[in-house]
Amino acid sequence: MSGADRGRLFLENAAKAAAGTHAVSDTGDLLAALGRVVATDSPVYCPGVTPIERAAAALFPNRVSDYAAATVTVEEVFGAIAETGTLVCTSEGGRAVQAGLLPSHHVAIVRRDRIFDTLNDFFASVAAAPPTNVTLVTGPSRTADIELTLAIGVHGPERLDIILL
Repeated sequence: MSGADRGRLFLENAAKAAAGTHAVSDTGDLLAALGRVVATDSPVYCPGVTPIERAAAALFPNRVSDYAAATVTVEEVFGAIAETGTLVCTSEGGRAVQAGLLPSHHVAIVRRDRIFDTLNDFFASVAAAPPTNVTLVTGPSRTADIELTLAIGVHGPERLDIILL
């Protein structure tokens, strides 16, 4: 599958899972998209580990250093799975994989070159040195284990936006 097809399939499947999806072509477009999806007065956790995160962090005047104090996490994730629209979050580089799970809104930035066709392709790519922790996220949190009634945001963020760069 070509890179363009992989990105298109990933965004289609992520949207089917109720994620907000946005495709941008460069850092300027990324910053504009972040400005549209994150309220300027929100307490934002953005780790600032990658160059993309450092560029994004400058947008948020109410940036917090602890994801537990945030209502929004903005982060570049390890990658994504095209066939399911799933995000791959890892502990690589000392990242806290739960940073995208605790705040009510998770904004995940995915680089096009980090989209894998299948889950098997992802695991094959890290087989030699797998990360200590891997969290797979498909859409906002939802559960129906409370009296079989669908509830959003009980076990993770109630809102998920994905920006494909």
